[in-house]
Amino acid sequence: MTRRIAIYPGTFDPITLGHISVIKRARKIFDEVIVGVADSGNKKPMFDLDTRVLMAEVSLEEISGVKVLPFYSLLVNFCQELHVNTIIRGLRAVSDFEYELQIGYANASMDKNIDTIYLMPSLEHAFISSTVVRDIVRHNGDASHLVPKEILKYLKSEK
Repeated sequence: MTRRIAIYPGTFDPITLGHISVIKRARKIFDEVIVGVADSGNKKPMFDLDTRVLMAEVSLEEISGVKVLPFYSLLVNFCQELHVNTIIRGLRAVSDFEYELQIGYANASMDKNIDTIYLMPSLEHAFISSTVVRDIVRHNGDASHLVPKEILKYLKSEK
């Protein structure tokens, strides 16, 4: 039997409870979920790539069937390199849908074998974004209810 594997890509700057909610939902569908942490230097992330990978790893170590890998290329190339044909994308609100649909179509135009599946986080985590977390941290607020406890020390070091 073929193992069902999907890639959940993102910047994860930082990983949030919303991301983890999507990953847990994806794990119910797939045998393995690869969390692809994008280099995304053009976004000027708060955390460097190695730290974002580490934060994802420590946050996800209790969830079996999840692997964290950095990537430096187009997502389609990363999928091809790993022989994975399914991408997971999270949708928090209707406002996410148009952007995510465009990205999904763009990826499919580059490789017709790649499918994108959209998953929602749990309702309690639907409002969380890395941008919101970064804004709270930059203004010395408490974001502990939005992120895994394992990464709080990284957030405190950025204050």
